[in-house]
Amino acid sequence: MGFHCKDFKVGKCQGQKVVDEETMPLVLLPPEPDKGDIESLVLALKRNKDWFEQMIVKNSAVLLRGFDVKEAEDFNDIVEAFGWDDIRYVGPALRTHVYKRVWTANEGPLSEFIYYHHEMVLISDYPKKVVLFCEIPPPEGGQTPFVPSFKVTERMLEEFPEAVEEIEKKGLKYRFTAPSKNDKSSMRGRGWEDAFGTSDKAEAERRAKALGMDVEWLPNGGVMTTIGLRCLTKVFDGRKGRRMWFNTVVGMHGKEQSSALMADGTEIPENFVKRCEQIIEEESIQFKWEKGDVLILDNLALLHGRRPSLPPRKVLVTACK
Repeated sequence: MGFHCKDFKVGKCQGQKVVDEETMPLVLLPPEPDKGDIESLVLALKRNKDWFEQMIVKNSAVLLRGFDVKEAEDFNDIVEAFGWDDIRYVGPALRTHVYKRVWTANEGPLSEFIYYHHEMVLISDYPKKVVLFCEIPPPEGGQTPFVPSFKVTERMLEEFPEAVEEIEKKGLKYRFTAPSKNDKSSMRGRGWEDAFGTSDKAEAERRAKALGMDVEWLPNGGVMTTIGLRCLTKVFDGRKGRRMWFNTVVGMHGKEQSSALMADGTEIPENFVKRCEQIIEEESIQFKWEKGDVLILDNLALLHGRRPSLPPRKVLVTACK
C-alpha cells in the first residue's frame, strides 16, 4: 500500500524516523494551499477511510499538519469523520471533559515526564487508537514521544532472553494506590471516586471487579488496586506477527504509588527494568508540536509519553475502539 492519495500530500517533520521501512510519523499535508480548511479535511477523511486506516496500521503514527484545526469542535469533527467507536478512559490521569468526545490530556504538572505507555494497557478493553490535537503548542519541551513497541521486545530478547521468557510464562501483576479525591499536584492524581464514578465503596468495588481489579481500602481513605494476570508482550492481527512490549513494567516498577511484579510475587530484576528503560528511550521518536497538529497513534503498536514542558501547553485527546 503506497502513500498516494489525491486528497493528501506527504510531508516531512523534524525527528521523523524510518523503522523497518515504515515512516514514523507519516506526515500528511493539504494537497493544495486552499484545501486546508476543516470542511475539506473532514470530507477527505470520509472519502478515504479505508486508505487512512491502512496508513495508520502501516506506519503506526500519522500526523495531520497544515490544516486549519482551531478548537475542540474542529477536532471532534475530525474524530467523528473516521467513524471509530468512542471508549471511556480508565486510568490514574486527571482529565477534564471538553466537548463531546474530546478531553484534556493528562493534567498533571507540566514539569513532570509522563512515562511511555500503551493507553489503558492494564484494562482488557483498551483503545486501538489514541488521537491528539495540539491547540496551544508549548514554548519549550512538551513533545509527545512515541516508541515502536516491537523494537523494545526485539532488543530485550537479545539481551535478556531467559528473563523475558520467564516473565512471559509467569505473567505480571500490578498494584496501584489512589487517593479518595483528585490530587492536581500529581500526574497520577486521579482519585478513586472520580475513576470509578462513585463515592460508594461497595459500588466502587463492583466496578473495579468488572475491570479485573481487586481492591484494598486504606486507612487514609485511599485504595490499593491489584491487577493480574497480565502479559509482558502481545501479538496483534495485521501487524506482521510482531511481539509488542504490551506492559507498563518500567512505568510502575518500584514507584511510591505502584509496583510491577511477576504474577507469582517474584520481583523483577532491577537491571532488567533499568536496561529496558534505556532501550525505550533509545528507540523513541519525537517531533515539535505545531498549532493545529492532529496525531493519530496506533495504540497496539506504540508506547507514548510526554516530555516536561514550559507553559502554556494545551493538547486534547480522544481514545477510540
